[in-house]
Amino acid sequence: VQLQASGGGLVQAGGSLRLSCEASGRTSSSYVMGWFRQAPGKEREFVASIIWSGITARYADSVKGRFTVSRDNAKNTVSLQMNSLTPEDTAIYYCAAKLTAAAQWNYWGQGTLVTVSS
Repeated sequence: VQLQASGGGLVQAGGSLRLSCEASGRTSSSYVMGWFRQAPGKEREFVASIIWSGITARYADSVKGRFTVSRDNAKNTVSLQMNSLTPEDTAIYYCAAKLTAAAQWNYWGQGTLVTVSS
């Protein structure tokens, strides 16, 4: 599975961005798709995930109510709508995939940089 993330950029605090991730290769309706981020000097952290063929989504507490993850099965894409951004959201955002909910995240995209200015 190959993952290509896009949509990062520079935005002012309080603004919005929408990230997209396109999956190609051996995609499957059972894949779980997710977003992670890594801020400068910090470890990579979970942001959100969504079951590929369902509507179940999970979010990190830090983004609940502000971020929304969604998927378009026909286009093999997963999106992350980010609202009310703060400088603390500044990070490289990575798209990831795994075969099942219990599996390890074993497919990763290249990352897209989100910078939120104060």
